[in-house]
Amino acid sequence: MRSNDVLGFIFAGTLDEKIPELAASRTTASVPVGGKYRVIDFVLSNMSNAGINNVGIIAKSNFLSLTDHVGSGSAYDLSKRRSSLTLLTPYGGKSFSSYVEAAYNMHGYLDNCREEYVMISPGNVITNFDYTDLFDFHSKNNADITLVYKTGVVPAGYERPLTVEVDESGKVQQIFVKPSATEEVVNQVFGTMLMKKSLMMEEVRKALSLNQLDFKRLLQELLGKYNVYAFENKGYTAAISSINEYFNFNMDLMKKEVRDELFNPKRPIYTKVRDDAPSKYGLNSSVKNCIIAQGCVIDGEVENCVISKGVYIGEGAKLSNCIVMQDTKIGKETNLNYVIIDKDVTIKDGRSLMGFDSYPIYIAKKSVV
Repeated sequence: MRSNDVLGFIFAGTLDEKIPELAASRTTASVPVGGKYRVIDFVLSNMSNAGINNVGIIAKSNFLSLTDHVGSGSAYDLSKRRSSLTLLTPYGGKSFSSYVEAAYNMHGYLDNCREEYVMISPGNVITNFDYTDLFDFHSKNNADITLVYKTGVVPAGYERPLTVEVDESGKVQQIFVKPSATEEVVNQVFGTMLMKKSLMMEEVRKALSLNQLDFKRLLQELLGKYNVYAFENKGYTAAISSINEYFNFNMDLMKKEVRDELFNPKRPIYTKVRDDAPSKYGLNSSVKNCIIAQGCVIDGEVENCVISKGVYIGEGAKLSNCIVMQDTKIGKETNLNYVIIDKDVTIKDGRSLMGFDSYPIYIAKKSVV
């Protein structure tokens, strides 16, 4: 299988409803993470690094931020003569209710793409994964459908997790939807899968004719009909499925081993570049174990925080265990602990806010506190 014979197909709004605070004005895929990235940067970079030249992104609502961020795809090397990035949005005021309906309504786009295979991926999963290993596995086993799974406990927010039971060769024996004991370690499929485009469209048309809109149930029905295999992603993986999962991922970035794995120079993560001056640190500032992007002015004390571009932190301010998105202004003598602050927020002098690691406080975009 040649990489340039694979079409990337990303569902940007995966689990939007589970993070209503962050997804109020954007899709899950365009939520800022790590100070300078968006969630979708990881899956787009994975596809680009694997040689996938054509990518379609389905966005059902609130896609202005996503459109602005991905642009023409040039940041991901997807705007050449033989490559493209296409944002696929609802038309006629109608939003898609399921993967099955979305895929069917995009049949015109899919039919016009020259690629034989389609690589489906959710827009809420963060990992640095070598898709070429998946392509080799799919071809070697003569698989019809190959799912990608991660072994671990189901993250919060997944009410109907999709899990698989596999044999030693990787062939799927059973597919479960919403297993009874989600606290146990399971082989969870977040939604990444590889198959022939013609197979997908054939089964999607049949499913719609039977009013079968549940993609997970559809996969269960296909198990006995096709050769279904599963490939394990053994690397670090985070799924943004709740505000706590979002907070925990950003805190994980403080760990060197996590950064080393996610930002592997052999498989770089690309993003839209915003040119800013280097960050400035005042004479009385103190910074410990933080990720700080460019263009910031830090005059206070910051510990265990992720600070995005263009943030100002006033003198005497104390921040710990916080996530601060770009262009936010934090006044003097403030005290913030376990707080997630969205873009363009103003926090006035002397304010104090405190959450907890299991319940961080969220401040909405453009708020004034």
